[in-house]
Amino acid sequence: MTLKSSKILGGIGAILILVGTLGIFGSPYLLILALIGVILVLVALHGLADYYKEKRIFSNAFYGFIAEIVGIVAAGATLFYIIFYTSVLTDFLQKIYPGWTKGDWAALAGMTPSTSNIGLSDVTPLIGSIVAVLAILWVFTIVSAFLNRQSLKALSTKANVGLFSTGALILLIGAVLTIILLGFVIMWIAVLLIVVAFFQLKPQPEQPVATMAPPPLTPTPV
Repeated sequence: MTLKSSKILGGIGAILILVGTLGIFGSPYLLILALIGVILVLVALHGLADYYKEKRIFSNAFYGFIAEIVGIVAAGATLFYIIFYTSVLTDFLQKIYPGWTKGDWAALAGMTPSTSNIGLSDVTPLIGSIVAVLAILWVFTIVSAFLNRQSLKALSTKANVGLFSTGALILLIGAVLTIILLGFVIMWIAVLLIVVAFFQLKPQPEQPVATMAPPPLTPTPV
């Protein structure tokens, strides 16, 4: 893969991530674009790792992608366990619908909720479960952002494009701050900087080939 093709793939992929992540606030189908964008960026980084002969450019980004996938799966598994293998959700629903029989999910549609008899002790287990799921996602997001930063720092050094390193640092800061909504905005800005960085990539200047001077001529003895 050439530098030009890697540059275009990386830029387009990062743009798709920018557009796709907006699906959180609108159509969830846009999230598919974000996934396609991540794959394109990974392919581009693989090409750049070969071009600059620096395997960390791709390997760290790939491990970062795996870390995020593991975090999503772990959080999903935890949520599944809480819903189906604990009584946290059903106990809370029974407080809201006093006449509800646990397990009769169809009956909830025709019942009127009542919050008059709900206390803090009734809400605490549910809040704790939600926090546990979000904490898992948060930790793995930070790990993923750290690995991505290592990848982009290596690329920044090899390509001499400082915007990669700047975007990577802002991405990590945003990941730490995802515990509040501001972090998602910061991460979005970081990806925007990475888009610009991809399109700033230029071929490395060719090094002049060193030529050996011919040995001096020695005078022929008379």
